[in-house]
Amino acid sequence: MAFVPVYILILGFTIVVDYFAGIFIENAAGKKRKFFLVCSLVANIGILCVFKYYNFINENFSFLLHGFGLTNPIPYLSILLPIGLSFHTFQAMSYTIEVYRGHQKTERHFGIYALYVMFYPQLVAGPIERPQNLLHQFRQQYDFDSDRVFEGLKIMIWGLFKKLVIADRLGIYVSGAYNNVPEQNGMTLLLATIFFSFQVYCDFSGYSDIAIGAAKVMGFDLMTNFRRPILAKSTGEFWQRWHISLSTWFKDYLYFPMGGSRVSVPRWYMNLMVVFLISGLWHGANWTYIIWGGINGFYLVFAIVTQKYRDRFNQFTGIVKRPRLHLFFQISITFLLITFSRIFFRSRNISDAVQVIKKIFTFKGSIFNDGTAIIIYCFFAIFFLLSVELKKEFYRGSFTLSRHKNFWVRNSYYSFLIILIILLGVFDGGQFIYFQF
Repeated sequence: MAFVPVYILILGFTIVVDYFAGIFIENAAGKKRKFFLVCSLVANIGILCVFKYYNFINENFSFLLHGFGLTNPIPYLSILLPIGLSFHTFQAMSYTIEVYRGHQKTERHFGIYALYVMFYPQLVAGPIERPQNLLHQFRQQYDFDSDRVFEGLKIMIWGLFKKLVIADRLGIYVSGAYNNVPEQNGMTLLLATIFFSFQVYCDFSGYSDIAIGAAKVMGFDLMTNFRRPILAKSTGEFWQRWHISLSTWFKDYLYFPMGGSRVSVPRWYMNLMVVFLISGLWHGANWTYIIWGGINGFYLVFAIVTQKYRDRFNQFTGIVKRPRLHLFFQISITFLLITFSRIFFRSRNISDAVQVIKKIFTFKGSIFNDGTAIIIYCFFAIFFLLSVELKKEFYRGSFTLSRHKNFWVRNSYYSFLIILIILLGVFDGGQFIYFQF
């Protein structure tokens, strides 16, 4: 509404449609149940297509007609993409699907259902909640609990630190490189690409922490959306740790209904590719996102096809007998594969992405072209992040500052984070990356 006030009607329309669709589905039987579900899905996906994909489809249609010497008579629309449209649309669809499947009773209180769709902490960038987890919480009574409030605030502080101190600082270097690709050398673009992997993780997981923490302050529990994905040992494991609410949404509502892995092998591979191509399109109306999704789908298929050969290679080299070294290689290779695919995620168009890849593999130039100070700062920020992530992943039972039993040690740590946010944070009003989706 801050950009276009009338856009509140989009939310109003989907809320009314899905509210009554849930009631009709529960009261109906046979084919009528499916009819009302389809009406709900068409309404939600239709809005998504109009605001997010209409001009993209129209542009590609014009390009196709141009190849035949024809002009496209269909006009373009001058519309803005409503913030968070993909998120609350998917959350709304999960409600009617779960009611249809019999996993969720219809919510007949209009205000509570509207709150489910518009719950402010996660409205614009998730986590994409399921009705089974969230709806019943709106009927509970919450008394003030200082321990819960402080726990929520601490989660928010860590999220703000990741966003303002790490992500936005890395973003300065990344934007400088990717917004002017022709003038950059290979080493600068390589470093910017690596930095972007950490930037997008800290930016998005930082938002999720802020949303989860804000909800916890008020008494609500949202699902975990990230589980240290930069330490994943395979691309398959990465998607079990990254944007968990969206990954499980596609798994439950698209991958499994298509048959999942319980089909012929070629069909299984196709199911994986379809899910990731659609996931790419969900992220944005641009071929770069579709290619990004296709690359990650290919990673999974390739990993399945080559599993036995990789196992034999590992046995032959004896690396499995050195578990720490093996783990290091697994995490490193996974990170590099995911980072490579993000070249397309970050690039403005395919031409820029191809140019970035060509330049990176020349290994020419110096990484210090854009200043030494900011690069040193970025490395220290990444080192701090990795220290925390490694501690949580592999040394949970050892010494900890964030959950130390001593009150003064525990809160001194968070006070230190707050001071760093104030001194080193970037306060230029920059949006979260996933607001655009």
